[in-house]
This record gives sequence, structure tokens and C-alpha cells, in this order.
Amino acid sequence: MALWNLGFRPFFLLAGAFAALSIFAWVAQFAGVLGGPALVAGPLWHAHEMIFGYAFAVVAGFLLTAVRNWANEPTPTGRTLAAMAGTWLAARLCVAASLPLPAAAADTAFAIAVAAGIGIPLVRSRNRRNYFFVALVLALGAANLCFYAAMAGAIDVAVDRGLRLGLDVVLVIMAVMGGRVIPMFTANAVPGSRPVRHPAVERFAISSVVLLPVIDLVQAPAATAAVVAGIAACAHAARLWLWQPWLTAKRPILWILHAAYGWIAVHLLLRALAGADLVPASAATHALTVGAIGGLTLGMMTRVARGHTGRPLTAGTAEVLAYWLVQFAAVARVLVPLALPQSYLAAVVVSGALWSIAFALFTATFWPVLTRPRVDGRPG
Repeated sequence: MALWNLGFRPFFLLAGAFAALSIFAWVAQFAGVLGGPALVAGPLWHAHEMIFGYAFAVVAGFLLTAVRNWANEPTPTGRTLAAMAGTWLAARLCVAASLPLPAAAADTAFAIAVAAGIGIPLVRSRNRRNYFFVALVLALGAANLCFYAAMAGAIDVAVDRGLRLGLDVVLVIMAVMGGRVIPMFTANAVPGSRPVRHPAVERFAISSVVLLPVIDLVQAPAATAAVVAGIAACAHAARLWLWQPWLTAKRPILWILHAAYGWIAVHLLLRALAGADLVPASAATHALTVGAIGGLTLGMMTRVARGHTGRPLTAGTAEVLAYWLVQFAAVARVLVPLALPQSYLAAVVVSGALWSIAFALFTATFWPVLTRPRVDGRPG
């Protein structure tokens, strides 16, 4: 069985299944259809599991795969990789069983394992350019531990602070990786395209999102966060425009990355407006979580899974449908409540259903891809 050959295999499969099942259960509980423990139904735990459960699993799978190429050194495989996946799964089961202390221990162990899994090969190869990914993984683990400690009353910190810091770190990871791969993928796949990485725009885009976790950590005034988010929104919109997203319309495996990146600019704009009390903060949050994280992770999981198993880099019917479903889920969750506040419950239910179907499609389609050897006979 090829499942333990490389990091993307187990973590993409676990992430897809978890995204489909957890949101289905959350929406059913939110709508009052399905009973269950308050821990699972609570909005704070829902947010926690999508950041530190789903998103962290995708980040782990991507980095454990990418670092092997960047460093030309092995990353965890076999029993070590299985143990890491088991640790992640143990944390999810402990949360579902209302056992926060064991969940905290498992999640912290998982973050340390991922940091070591990418850090050791990077140090061996002296790949200093990518050392900061180790720091970002550890920052995710620290934000998660902050959440657990605040929930337990062990520290005098607002419970949602860890969630906000975790989202900020994921945003930084997406901004950095998006800037590396989206213009490159576009230039390689679209004849005549010339996506530009303008130095000044790049500096503004990255530095602005790096400032956001600092602002949230020190609890700067809302006006400061709103100004930084507004500048960041302009920088990321300009960045995306320079990548020529309109040229990818006929290539779904590319346009999903551009469309999802566009939700980062929407998130930042809504965050600026929320700082001025013009829109609900939840609109900004879900533009990032459903639109940007959902779309980018789905697009990258399909592309990485295809590329690293020797398959063509073209999206099939099921994948394209999943891409559209996630985009519609983001529209339903973010824009519909803004336009029709009285339809909030319906919007949440519809968005959750679309999201769950999208990731169920991904999981069913990529189960044989992720559990079988490469079609070209190469290792990985």
C-alpha cells in the first residue's frame, strides 16, 4: 500500500474526509437537526477543528512533500509518517469525545513532529531560504496550545485569540506559497501568459499579512488593524491582477487557485470594514476560511496528488465540480448573509452542504490515487 510513501498521501486523504464529515455534523447540529455533545457543536470548537484540524493537516501534507524536493533530503515516510498521521487523528477523536487535555497533548506533539519532519532535512541541506516554514509550523502549534490553555482557564487570555493567531499564520503560509507557485503554474501552463511578480507589490503584500499576527498578538487598536488590512487588500488585489487570472478560464486546475487567492483580498477588505464596524467580523473570517483556505487547499491537493503520482495535471469532472461547489459555498456563507441577513441560517446550511459535497467528491475521487503507487513506477 502506497499510503505511507510520502506526506501528501495520508494527510490529504485525512483532510478531505475530515472536511466533509466534520462540516456535515457541524451544520446538522447548528440547524438543530442532529444532537450531540456541546463541545462539538460549539462555534469555538468548530473554528478550532477547521484551523488546527483540517488546515493544519493540508499544510503538513504539502510541506512534508515539498521539502523533500526543496532540500533533496528524505522526509518522514513509512511507520514514522503513520505515527504522525495517527497523532493527528488521535487529537481529532479526543476533541470529538470531549477530552481537551489529551487532545492538546496530541496536537502539540503533532506540531513538533511536523516541524522536525521538515526542519531536519532543511538544516541538513542548509536550505536557509525555507527555514521560516519551521517557525510557522511551530507558531501554529503555539496558537493551538494557547487556545487549549485559554479554554481550560489556565491563562488569562480571550479564547478566540488563539484562533485568530492560527488563522493569521495560515494566511501568511498561503500568501507566501501562493506567490511562489500560482504565477509559475500559470506561466508554465498558459501559452503567451506573462504573470508578473512586481517587487514593490510583493513586499507590500507579504509584509502586510506578516503584520497582522503581530497586531493580533499585541492587541493593537481596531483602527490600526483596519488600516493594515485595507492596505493588504489593495496589495493582494494588485498582486493577483499582475498574475493574469483571466487567462486561466479554460484550465480549472489553475483558475481555482486564482479564484481562491481572490478571496484573500476579499477577506482583507472585509476585515478592514469590520474594524470600522461596517460589516460583521464573521464575514471576513469566512471569506478566508471557506473561500481562500477551502479553495486553495482543494486546488493544491488535487494538483499535488496528480503531479506526485505521475498523472496529468488536468482536472477531471469530479474535481471541477468540487471547485465550483467550494466557490458557491463561499458566496453562500459570506455574501448572502451580508445581502440578506434574514437568510443567515439558510445560508449557513447551504454553504455547509456544498462544502461537504465538494470534499466528499475529492475524497472519493482521490482515494485510489493516494493509496496506490505512482502510475509511472517512480518512488513517492
